[in-house]
Amino acid sequence: SADDIKAVLFGGYATLQNANSLGEKFNTFGELLVHNGDLDWAGTFETYTDLSQNSQVRTSPEVYRVWANSYHTINTANLVLSKLDVLIGDEKTEIEGEAKFLRAIAYYYLVNLYAQPYSSGNAAANPGVPLILEPVTGFVPERDKLPRASVEAVYTQVVSDLEDAAAKMPDASEDARATRYSALALLSRVYLSQLKYTEAATAANEVIESGEFALTGTYAGAFNNASNSSEDIFAIQQTSQSNSGTSNFGMTTFYSADPEGRGEIQVTNAHIAKYEANDSRKAFFYPGSSISGQNGNMTGKWRSLYRVIPVLRLAEMYLTRAEANYRKGGAPIGPNTPLDDVNIVRARVNLTPLASIASVDVIVKERYLELAFEGDRFFTVKRLKLSVNGHPFDFEKLVLPIPQREIDLGNSLPQNPGY
Repeated sequence: SADDIKAVLFGGYATLQNANSLGEKFNTFGELLVHNGDLDWAGTFETYTDLSQNSQVRTSPEVYRVWANSYHTINTANLVLSKLDVLIGDEKTEIEGEAKFLRAIAYYYLVNLYAQPYSSGNAAANPGVPLILEPVTGFVPERDKLPRASVEAVYTQVVSDLEDAAAKMPDASEDARATRYSALALLSRVYLSQLKYTEAATAANEVIESGEFALTGTYAGAFNNASNSSEDIFAIQQTSQSNSGTSNFGMTTFYSADPEGRGEIQVTNAHIAKYEANDSRKAFFYPGSSISGQNGNMTGKWRSLYRVIPVLRLAEMYLTRAEANYRKGGAPIGPNTPLDDVNIVRARVNLTPLASIASVDVIVKERYLELAFEGDRFFTVKRLKLSVNGHPFDFEKLVLPIPQREIDLGNSLPQNPGY
């Protein structure tokens, strides 16, 4: 029935909320892999220690859980897409768009975590992850033992899904579900990863100029909210009954100081020193300790349990439009210059406006500080080919291994180099 299909769709949001997805590991794994001295891991969980040292192993249970949960999300989307006939009218169209958005976001993170970045060598030749576009309800070897599709092929599918989703989803949702602008915001991030600057600026501009979103009055106002803020384009909802974790896993569990969390992802003084003196983002860090008593600095972004986890927010769109317009040159897409967009973000955190932008590095640094510990740095390092932790951007251990369990099942999945 139609209600059955909607129930399955909502299950896809639950897997995105999971700690093995946007509820935690899509963020923490990326941040630890490219921390570059900005974070200290103060915990004892072996997988997270390995990630912080770029020494993760192919048998890691947590690396497998991210893979498995992502394909669970993808299978949920595929199930919905295979049963659209029971829906009618606008509901059918909108649910198709939502399912494609869920599939796209899972594949975008999968291909970035488990494969070399789009910017590395030949995306058409580099192995990505298996592309599964039909629902799996029982094992069929010729259908289910798929090889690794190329990085290019996965990106092509992600872009196709997001373009279709943007065309079919509504402009707004009363219950925090994905919308047309969620798809466009993610599309701008995908295009930026591909260095397609005109397309990235165009997608970001459509979100900004829609009038559906506004920067919160203060930087702190963008975080730890019980429901989406004016700035949230897409966010993961959390309640005391439905959340990503409160004791061993979850964003607040790792980022928030004991006793609210475990306090095991701590921010270094070296990172805090990168902010200007009057920057209210600098004041957003606070002292705390880990569950084992190690003192350090904590980010205030993930301080409270059962609060919304922003995934795509308006400040990112301003910075994407600024960088993409600067890099492409010529007339800017949208009403603002790159300088205008950067200064809008700076004004919210009480910084004086810049008089000019000497180089694109100014925009990249602003993005780095604005989106710190939101998972964005991982994608920035890869797309801009930045060295990190003493390694080049395409270092083997900045890519997760294909889980050994998958290879042991006889699937046609060559292991990543270094494992």
